[in-house]
Amino acid sequence: MQVRSTPFLTVGLLFRRYLTVPPRWRRVEDIQADYQIRNRLAVRAIVSSISETWGTTVLERRERYPCDAVIGAPEASLFRGVTIHAPAATVFSWLCQLRVAPYSYDWIDNGGKQSPPVLMEGLDELVVGQDVMTIFKLEAFERNRHLTLRMKQSSPAVRTFGDIAVSYVVEESQPRKCRLLVKLVANYPIGMKGRLMAALLPWGDLIMMRRQLLNLKQLAEQTATKER
Repeated sequence: MQVRSTPFLTVGLLFRRYLTVPPRWRRVEDIQADYQIRNRLAVRAIVSSISETWGTTVLERRERYPCDAVIGAPEASLFRGVTIHAPAATVFSWLCQLRVAPYSYDWIDNGGKQSPPVLMEGLDELVVGQDVMTIFKLEAFERNRHLTLRMKQSSPAVRTFGDIAVSYVVEESQPRKCRLLVKLVANYPIGMKGRLMAALLPWGDLIMMRRQLLNLKQLAEQTATKER
């Protein structure tokens, strides 16, 4: 059957021939789009990794921490770490100070009061169940090795942040050099509040705990220098 040429058919053929993207060009565009998507995902993964693994190595994150026995199947695991040039006993003594102050940004989480800049007598006399940083209780400890805390189940903070446990672990690599490693595990609240915490907690915790660890590092190193 012979097809009659019409103005509309002619215009359509010309549009298809000259104005549409050739297949090989379309493939280039697809490749570029795919590259851009992968690049955005890679950047997002790197940024997310910083909030979840700051200051730690892959091997350190593969270790088992005491808090793993407190919350066995957490929705989130966050790691932080600093190197401290001080003996393990000195670092542990400063961790015991967390019983009375958070040593982070005092104007935010300590009512504007300065966290004690010197070691306070008796704070290293630990008993499971003691209050730590007001909203936590001491879940377990090993002297000169770790403190493991859990957010008080009766605290209003649990309804906001969820069920959280955290271990501060001291690993002495040399007589006067330690790694202070922290692992935080969390199960978020149910619903919209939980989704919000999943997005905000890693970054919020990083900001506060980074300051805390750097403050403890400075104080422990000052103490170690005086003890020489």
